Amino acid sequence: MAWGRKKSGGRKEPLFGLPAALADLRLSPEDRVPGGGGDKPAKPKRKSDVSADEKPRPSRSASRRRGKSGRFGIGRLFYWAVVLGLWSGIAVIGVVVWVGAHLPPIQSLEIPKRPPTIQIVGLDGSVLAQRGEMAGANVALKDLPPYLPKAFIAIEDRRFYSHYGVDPIGIGRALVANILHRSVSQGGSTLTQQLAKNLFLTQERTVQRKLQEVELALWLERKHSKNEILELYLNRVYFGSGAYGVEAAAQRYFGKSAKNVTVAEAAMLAGLVKSPSRLAPNRNPEGAEQRAQIVLAAMADAKFITEAQAKTSIGQPWVSVKPAGAGTVNYVADWIGEVLDDLVGQIDQDIVVQTTIDPKLQGVAEAAIIDELAAKSVKFNVSQGALVAMTPDGAVRALVGGRNYADSQYNRAVTAKRQPGSAFKPFVYLTAMESGLTPETIRTDAPLDVKGWKPENYTHEYFGSVTLTQALAMSLNTVAVRLGLEVGPKNVVRTAHRLGISSKLDANASIALGTSEVSVIELVGAYAPFANGGLGVSPHVVTRIRTSGGKILYDRPSDQLGRVIEPRFVAMMNAMMRETLISGTARKAEIPGWTAAGKTGTSQDFRDAWFIGYTASLVTGVWLGNDDNSPTKKATGGGLPVEVWTRFMKTAHQGVPVANLPNSQGGWALSNLVQASSQVTAPSYPAQPQMPPSPVPPAGAYRPSPTRASASPNPNARPEAAAGLDGWLVDRLFGR
Repeated sequence: MAWGRKKSGGRKEPLFGLPAALADLRLSPEDRVPGGGGDKPAKPKRKSDVSADEKPRPSRSASRRRGKSGRFGIGRLFYWAVVLGLWSGIAVIGVVVWVGAHLPPIQSLEIPKRPPTIQIVGLDGSVLAQRGEMAGANVALKDLPPYLPKAFIAIEDRRFYSHYGVDPIGIGRALVANILHRSVSQGGSTLTQQLAKNLFLTQERTVQRKLQEVELALWLERKHSKNEILELYLNRVYFGSGAYGVEAAAQRYFGKSAKNVTVAEAAMLAGLVKSPSRLAPNRNPEGAEQRAQIVLAAMADAKFITEAQAKTSIGQPWVSVKPAGAGTVNYVADWIGEVLDDLVGQIDQDIVVQTTIDPKLQGVAEAAIIDELAAKSVKFNVSQGALVAMTPDGAVRALVGGRNYADSQYNRAVTAKRQPGSAFKPFVYLTAMESGLTPETIRTDAPLDVKGWKPENYTHEYFGSVTLTQALAMSLNTVAVRLGLEVGPKNVVRTAHRLGISSKLDANASIALGTSEVSVIELVGAYAPFANGGLGVSPHVVTRIRTSGGKILYDRPSDQLGRVIEPRFVAMMNAMMRETLISGTARKAEIPGWTAAGKTGTSQDFRDAWFIGYTASLVTGVWLGNDDNSPTKKATGGGLPVEVWTRFMKTAHQGVPVANLPNSQGGWALSNLVQASSQVTAPSYPAQPQMPPSPVPPAGAYRPSPTRASASPNPNARPEAAAGLDGWLVDRLFGR
């Protein structure tokens, strides 16, 4: 019990329980009066009643308490500092363990092999293109000019030789600079950290990746010497434009080895590391040069070069080298990339792919397509073109898959399939020759109705009785359809497949007018037997694949397709298609001094324009049209395609010894050919894959386009051989 305060004018009220305890606590020990539950507080003395000698002094226990309190504050601070330090250490160890758990075991880490490079070379051994990552050969540090590695040290890691993989001073300096600039103006990563990132990690910007980078940098420093790390770095860092390593970058940008770069060029290479894509000299020459000046200043500041050298190097001209593989040859490289897996399987080392491509002819083909389209694409509403040129044995010498590879990588020479129109007719006529007809066989050119389908000639004119040679040269549609029905659409399809067409062909009446789609390369390959005497070919571009060390991985075997056309029929078809260039739809096509043959083609509504022509040296096909299959403005096979073909072939045949088409001179005896032609029997060839036939188009259904014919000639005015078949063969085969 405690006594409460005395109320004014009343008595003191006793307090019990908790209030009493609280009241006691408020009293000092000196104020408490012993007496059990009835203790009363002593009456305090007045100040006047206390003498100077009786003034209270601090007790010894109070002094001890104050001393202990001061010592306790310092001790407590030390205690918590130790606890915090221990927990921080535990946290750091935990983070290190956690980061390490997400890395491969350090003892199993190895410097990974750089990705393989695929080098594609032409017929003359020159480099056409690179695929994969463009990496140069590893260059030893001792073989490089001393200022080249120093340029990287000056701008990227000035304290490279004094830190242990991580540079706290550099990190602090970068942190201060970034705070002052309120942006990321400097990086604190060392060359070792950058190498660790390039070798083992991704480019993502996360705390985890940065911590992994630190651990791997420390591991690299323990495992390798400084010079080994610097050499690895220089041979692996990315320089933009697909170039990895200083050797590839020097070749890519300056056309020389890294061993021969100047101080200015070394500074430019070192400057690229900050932002390879943005500062690549071939894309941003001004930005690359400004960055190089910063590097030169850093080299001078680090005493790696003199101030005079820095001033002399600033503003030095440099030469940007046109990259190998620029332009349409990339269509060739893409095609090669698609077949490599079938030829050599998975690639795990650098390889060299030797091709049949003639770089000079590739350039001529590219110019022919691009220039002709530039001049006439608007007039004829033609946006794209493709060209394939191959030797009679199927070796592709030039391939253009489109007008501009940078704008569109779609390969219109290999991948695209379009209606060949009348360029398909030679397979119809060859089937007719093999069925017993001859070039002088007469058929009627007149209106035709096939169950409601009425094919027409381009000029809507009809010439009555004409020879098959005239009909093919003038590209008369009604005669081709009649022949196709006569020999059977299935047999026409078999002939086309036998000669090399691999696409699905619909065996119906319209097949005679080329309504089934094919690619440029397979159509050109199917014409090759006419140029080589009747042998089947496989269009090809790869001849050999070897490792960079010279080990042969693939060597193309010779074709084993054998004969697909009998010699006498080759002679007939060559004579007939030669007439196309003399008096038919391809009269603009000419190669001075050479005997050439071929066939034009135009699909429905002028959507596709073709010309496939050949000599004994080269078979070349040209296609022009639009990717969206929209109609052109009456672009025909005898127009632009013939002009492109002629421009290319004239150049391609310069300096080449003249040769005649097979069976025209120096071939089989003419008497045997005449006798065989008068007693023709269908030849027997190995069975070819057959496609299911399609029904003849009913009335109102798809209508094949009329193909172009020449201006209305008078068949009766055409000079004929006076001596019948003998005279015809002499005239056409010997050109008399």
